[in-house]
Amino acid sequence: MHTGGPPPAQGLYDPVFEHDSCGVGFVADVKGRRSHAIVEQALEVLINLQHRGACGSEANTGDGAGILIQMPDAFLRKEADRLGFHLPPARAYGAGMVFLPHEVDARRQIQALFERIAVEEGLQVLGWRDVPTDDSHLGSAARAVAPVFRQIFVARAAAPAETGDPRVDHARFERKLYVIRKRVEHAVDALDALPGHSFYVPSLSSRTLIYKGMLTAAQIEPMFPDLSDISVESALALVHQRFSTNTFPSWPLAHPYRFVAHNGEINTLRGNVNWMRAREALLASEVFDAGDLQRILPIIRKGGSDTAAFDNVLELLVMAGRSLPHAMLMMIPEPWQNDPRMSAARRAFYEYHASLMEPWDGPASMAFTDGTVIGAMLDRNGLRPSRYYVTKDDLVIMASEVGALDVPPEHVVLKERVRPGRMLLVDTEQGRIISDDEIKDTLARERPYGEWLERHLIHVDNVPPAPFLPPPDHETVLRRQHAFGYTLEDLKLLLEPMAKTGDEPLGSMGTDTPLAVLSDRPRLLFDYFKQLFAQVTNPPLDAIREALVTSMASTIGPERNLLRPERESCRQIIVDDPVIDNEQLAKLRHIRLDGFRSCTLTALFAVKEGRAGLERALAALEADASAAVEAGHTILILSDRGVTDAMAPIPSLLATATVHHHLVRSGCRTRCALVVESGDAREVHHVALLIGYGAGAVNPYLAFESLD
Repeated sequence: MHTGGPPPAQGLYDPVFEHDSCGVGFVADVKGRRSHAIVEQALEVLINLQHRGACGSEANTGDGAGILIQMPDAFLRKEADRLGFHLPPARAYGAGMVFLPHEVDARRQIQALFERIAVEEGLQVLGWRDVPTDDSHLGSAARAVAPVFRQIFVARAAAPAETGDPRVDHARFERKLYVIRKRVEHAVDALDALPGHSFYVPSLSSRTLIYKGMLTAAQIEPMFPDLSDISVESALALVHQRFSTNTFPSWPLAHPYRFVAHNGEINTLRGNVNWMRAREALLASEVFDAGDLQRILPIIRKGGSDTAAFDNVLELLVMAGRSLPHAMLMMIPEPWQNDPRMSAARRAFYEYHASLMEPWDGPASMAFTDGTVIGAMLDRNGLRPSRYYVTKDDLVIMASEVGALDVPPEHVVLKERVRPGRMLLVDTEQGRIISDDEIKDTLARERPYGEWLERHLIHVDNVPPAPFLPPPDHETVLRRQHAFGYTLEDLKLLLEPMAKTGDEPLGSMGTDTPLAVLSDRPRLLFDYFKQLFAQVTNPPLDAIREALVTSMASTIGPERNLLRPERESCRQIIVDDPVIDNEQLAKLRHIRLDGFRSCTLTALFAVKEGRAGLERALAALEADASAAVEAGHTILILSDRGVTDAMAPIPSLLATATVHHHLVRSGCRTRCALVVESGDAREVHHVALLIGYGAGAVNPYLAFESLD
């Protein structure tokens, strides 16, 4: 039976395709004044955004709706007293909403696991609370997969604060709650006998509490009567109504998540997730207790949506010590490469962080909060609307569209929209709205990013030239074109127009080429992956915006610890285009600069050995890559030069993916860069796939020589 989470991969469905196109909004009191009115107004915003959500064949089974509020201390204290346990002062205890299975034994096993891990982490479990619910208005599909709802309460150890700084001690407590939740998630995922999809922890925090589920906007308050209690007070409330585009609704995939609610899609998701997995081996942070980071891996939990993966990574960055605005700007940077008006300090901030992490690109409107600050931002493309009002009584109302909350015009002091690459931020502790310029200029001044870049980031043009450049072998071009499957169409319709204009050739929308998997003719491996790229209903970028928001620059070199900003983190080589020519490749092959050593790995296999020979060659490639990294090489060049009648090329996509995933599994992927010297790549699609599967740059040498 479907248990409330996304179904397992089957047929044409895979849970990695979970995306949303939704309604998101928040209401916040700038001065941090808590009231039940904020909760009521946020629920009104949610109901007014109901048309942005969706439901199934049953009108009363929704795709998902939810609300995030500050910890309602007075309400929870009253409930704890009723249940017979005492809560310590606010922020000295944490409360979590937990989705549990209906099976009694499974539920008890998970609760016992929760309690054991909490004690192991030095905290005290105060008790559990059954969350009152009323599912009478839900459709049968939603009721059939609804979990059991319970809240857990845990407290700090009785020992006095270790640092004497309340902020530091509270951050440490919040981190411990994070570690407990991650450990419990991993432990339950490892118990195959338990219905894992019916277990989920929407929130476990001393700051915030989340109510959400497979609901419509109008159902969330009746479903959770807690939200109607006047003692449930908050200075901010983040709401979301889900439209699960071509995907399955479920209880866990409703928003908000622990830090964000999202309208749109993360279209770079597969690459983002793969690279996060690769970076885990280098993660280290002095703010975590010994061993904690290893216990919470993997950071991204399987079975989530694009927003869930984004939230997992954002949560890690915040727990490791970065501020929430800082972490958001790392993951969703504004377009900085081609903006002539941007200050040098701000440009250096973005360029430095580009060495640590690639952007999570939308289109995306992201609302975020940690329970103290709340804000919203658009990605660089700006293709999702977000508008906000500021009122005379210091309310900020943000939503996917205007009119989400009825405010008399005479009470409005500002009507604005969140602009592409810009951030709206309300700090309820400082009691003010912080401007986009102040946020970014303050972050840019935190460290000498410009000085670090000047000393450590190297443009490929400044790399010393190679001692010699081997001349192209024109006599063997035709034979190699046969070996790599070139056709007259490739030369005339693809390569020749690119050589003449520098642009990718354009054609009609339709194509009568059979799908590679159905074709009777041998096809390039690239052709089997044409559906990996997002196809969404977004307007095309105009030429002006495209010039501003797109960049082809790529970096080559090892990465360092994502969680610790160091000057050497940007010790990389930058290329303006991931397609590099023979001269640039020769520079990398013979590089003699501090921090860089390169070696060339052969991507060929013995023809007469057939499939067995290919498998042996791939295994040898893995072993050679590991040995090269251990020997201190930071640039691995995968080359299929040297094709003969006896030695055939390994498809470059297969060779690249093999080495990439092998190094990820062995924990050393981010210690080196991959550069592909390929004879089979000749289309933009081919290069995009190679970059997506781990290449920092591609040298399509045979395409160049075919044009000579």
